[in-house]
Amino acid sequence: MLKIAERWYSRKKISDDITLIFEPHVHPFLRCNIWHIKGRERDLLIDTGLGVASLKSAIEDLIDKPLTAVATHIHYDHVGCLHEFEHKVMHRIEAPRMPDYREHCPLKISEFPSAFHDMLRIDSDGKYLISARPDEAFLIDDYSVTGTTATLEVDEGDVLDLGDRHFEILHLPGHSPGSLGLYEARTGIFFSGDALYDGLLLDELEDSDIADYIGTMKRLRELKVSAVHGGHEPSFGQARMVELIDAYLAWRDI
Repeated sequence: MLKIAERWYSRKKISDDITLIFEPHVHPFLRCNIWHIKGRERDLLIDTGLGVASLKSAIEDLIDKPLTAVATHIHYDHVGCLHEFEHKVMHRIEAPRMPDYREHCPLKISEFPSAFHDMLRIDSDGKYLISARPDEAFLIDDYSVTGTTATLEVDEGDVLDLGDRHFEILHLPGHSPGSLGLYEARTGIFFSGDALYDGLLLDELEDSDIADYIGTMKRLRELKVSAVHGGHEPSFGQARMVELIDAYLAWRDI
C-alpha cells in the first residue's frame, strides 16, 4: 500500500511573477511542470498536472484575480485538473476530444508498452508511477481524468492578454496534433509544453507525427528566447535550446 503524502504539490519561485508547481510524488516521466504567471489584470496557469489531487485548492493563495488555465496539449499528465477552472484554453484541434476524455491514463508500469518498462522502473518501486497517495480514499485503479469543455479554442497567432503581459500562441505539432506553446516576444520567455524540454522527447506516441515534429523543431531553432520553460525537466536558455533541437534533428537524420 502506498503511503499518504503529507502534501501533494510543491512549488519553486522562478521570478517575482512566475511560480513552478509540481507533483513530487509523481514519477519524473509523468511529472508535469505547472506554471503560474502573474499578470496585472489576469493570471495564467499553464498545464494542470495529473489530477490525482485538487490543484485549485492547493494554489488558492496564489489566485487573487481572474485566472486562465491553458492546456499545452491533451495528454493526461497535463490536463488532470483542467476541469477545476472556469476559464480553460486548448488548441482547436484537441479541444473537441476533451469533453468525452478517452485518452489512455496508466499509473501502472505494466500498462505501458514493454519498450518503456526498463526506463520507467528507474525512480519507481517497479510497479507504479506514483510513490504516494494524496489521501486514504485514492485508489489507483479508479484513477481517471475528468472531461471538460474548453471555454476558448485557440490557434497559431492568437494572443492571451494578461493586461501587462501578452503571450502569443504557437502551434507546435509533432508530440501531439494540437500541441501549443506560449511566447512573450517582449521578454523572450517561452513556455514550450512537451514540444521541447531537456529530456527524452516523445515522437512515436499514438497521435505523434515525426514529420510535423521536425517542422516544429526547425521553426523553434529560429526563435529568440531568454528562457524556455518546458512541460517537464528544468528550464534552459537559447544555447541549450539550440543544442536540444540539433540533437533531435541529428537523431532523425535531418
